[in-house]
Amino acid sequence: MRVFSNPVGAGSLWFDNLATAGGTPVAYDPQARAFVPMPPFCANREIIGCNWIAPEEGAFCRSCAMTALAPDTSIANAIPNWAQTEAAKRWVLDNLGRWHWFRPEDPGSRPVFHMLAEGPTPVPMGHVEGVVTISVAEMDPVLRTTRREALQEPYRTMIGHMRHEISHMLWWRLSLRDDFLDAFRAEFGDERIDYRASLEYYFQNGAPADWKQYYLTRYASAHPHEDWAETAAHLLHLTDITDSFVATGLSSPQIPYAGWDPYSEPDSDRLIRIAATLIVGVNHVNRSMGLSDLYPFVLSDHARHKLAFVHDWLRRGAQGL
Repeated sequence: MRVFSNPVGAGSLWFDNLATAGGTPVAYDPQARAFVPMPPFCANREIIGCNWIAPEEGAFCRSCAMTALAPDTSIANAIPNWAQTEAAKRWVLDNLGRWHWFRPEDPGSRPVFHMLAEGPTPVPMGHVEGVVTISVAEMDPVLRTTRREALQEPYRTMIGHMRHEISHMLWWRLSLRDDFLDAFRAEFGDERIDYRASLEYYFQNGAPADWKQYYLTRYASAHPHEDWAETAAHLLHLTDITDSFVATGLSSPQIPYAGWDPYSEPDSDRLIRIAATLIVGVNHVNRSMGLSDLYPFVLSDHARHKLAFVHDWLRRGAQGL
């Protein structure tokens, strides 16, 4: 994620800012990719702290307008959890906008979000034909950690959920093209195999012993749909980590040149190689504070090939190129 200029003075702004250091209210314009100091602001600004602009006074911003179903606010912590969930959604949508997804120039469908709070019954997250269902309760760190440990996952965050579930929607969008499915099946396998049965087998038996040679995560081994979603989410992780590294002014011999933009890099192998090298260093920094690795995954040759495949399609797919 970029670091942004202050539109009314010196200093920088971060993606989630609602005001400058001097107290001037600002909002993010996702079309201009810049902060502005004037309304109209999103109608959800006072409710959940949305910091994007709206097309007109009293309207929702581009991101909030995609939420067709908001959580039941009578459930404990629904509003603060929803606020943080929407913030994660805005982050991921802006990442994808760097490749023109879901911006005005994108001719295809936008995702529709159902944001649900959890009562006694857990909310299953997922995607069906453009509708992305998200449990805002996953913003609770205790609940999220409990589920992460139960599923033997090294990483679980709301941004990760957003990237994964929106990636399912991106697959659905790409599957409408004549030239995508054959290429996908050659790389990931035939997604027409029974999805429910495949997941039941995975949850009963786990991943194959050699999963690290072929997949980024255990869950990716469950079905080609999940392999795609996990791989696409990891491509977004790697690209955004690299972009954030560059945006904050950090330097490395791996960065090709001043002003290099990872989202504009056409060479998939180059992007993945640079990201993988930077992550080794960032993981080492985390260890100096006794923290877990920022990116606790290993990129096998098979995983790198799949990442390159996804990169190629996500860079050119939104506008039908």
